[in-house]
Amino acid sequence: MILVDTSVWIDYFNGVENRQTENLDFILSERTVLVGDIILTEILQGFDRDNEFRLAKQALDSLECVHLGGKSLAMKAASNFRFLRSKGITIRKTVDMLIGSWCIEYEVDLLHNDKDFDRIATQLPLQIYTF
Repeated sequence: MILVDTSVWIDYFNGVENRQTENLDFILSERTVLVGDIILTEILQGFDRDNEFRLAKQALDSLECVHLGGKSLAMKAASNFRFLRSKGITIRKTVDMLIGSWCIEYEVDLLHNDKDFDRIATQLPLQIYTF
């Protein structure tokens, strides 16, 4: 199973060709792709045109959606943030801490295109998907 971050989905839906979108093309047919509830919101709110919104919603609806929040994970993400900050690493977005902490907690690989996740992985056991 692989959780795919918003950063990859945005590139994918915009037709950007890079290593991450090529990996997404591959894993969509070979592996179980997960989308997080928060990630789903981030992706869909970015569409300006109703038709594109409907098409993306339909495509993403076929993926297994996981809950990325809750009290326990919120506390874990805060602890992880504080640990990273003690090492001189500050993660810019709370949602990235939640996503990274969820992946660590459930031992799920993360496909992303966001340097903050690479920074998390330098100090915590975040598994970054690479092909």
